[in-house]
Amino acid sequence: MQVSFTAIQLPIRASSARHLLSGLVLGVLLSACASPPPGGVKVVDRTASQAPQRQPVRSGQYQVKRGDTLYSIAFRFGWDWRALAARNAIAQPYLIRVGQIIRFDGQPASRPPVVASTPVVVAPARRPSTPISSNPAPIQAPAPVKTAPSISALPPTQRSASGWLWPSNGAVIGRFSSNGSLNKGIDIGGELGQPVLAASDGSVVYAGSGLRGYGELIIIKHSDTYVSAYGHNRRLLVQEGQQVKAGQKIAEMGSTGTDRVKLHFEVRRQGKPVDPLQYLPKR
Repeated sequence: MQVSFTAIQLPIRASSARHLLSGLVLGVLLSACASPPPGGVKVVDRTASQAPQRQPVRSGQYQVKRGDTLYSIAFRFGWDWRALAARNAIAQPYLIRVGQIIRFDGQPASRPPVVASTPVVVAPARRPSTPISSNPAPIQAPAPVKTAPSISALPPTQRSASGWLWPSNGAVIGRFSSNGSLNKGIDIGGELGQPVLAASDGSVVYAGSGLRGYGELIIIKHSDTYVSAYGHNRRLLVQEGQQVKAGQKIAEMGSTGTDRVKLHFEVRRQGKPVDPLQYLPKR
């Protein structure tokens, strides 16, 4: 406990000053300890001081680039996609165009300096890469068989009470931080190529590497309230617009955009990151 005193400009003798100071300190300590809070420990709520870091961007604008979707822009700037669409008067099916200006401050959007002669719809469906040739040549001799990496058993398909299941079976090596400037999800360790599963039913609204720091990323919309994100994959196995089921393999674990093999998993409620461990089954 820190107690500060302002200087008292009075002609008090040294002995009297010492008695006065001792009594003052004792009074402060007694008043502080006289009524302890419930539980005996004072809890400091730091949520208010951290809240601005978790708020969506409320100023400026963003110019749409090729590969962007409304969902990926909302995810990047901390917005709920419905709120961002409403702010920019974007109607269903929420298509955006290269060069379009997305405003965060509610001001009218300015026209882009260069307008393409033909409108380009952003975020065309991506086809998953595949190691099989689309036009295989006749094989004269058997091709060497590659040994698959050692992959531990998949997590059980048991769902939590809210309907979610684990996207991978590795150990949690990084936990969610309520401070928006730190980890917005959890990190799950694993092996290169290990299956990454959809944590709940939904629709793929983004599949690509356009969001810095996430590597090869998939975003799944589960409802008007929830989306989930799966980052740092080696290979994506689904495309935008595709419907997926809980437990379906959607990617292979990798290290794109990071320094080790892992899955970065996020759950966002109305655009704001929440702790995924609150939704996943208890291990």
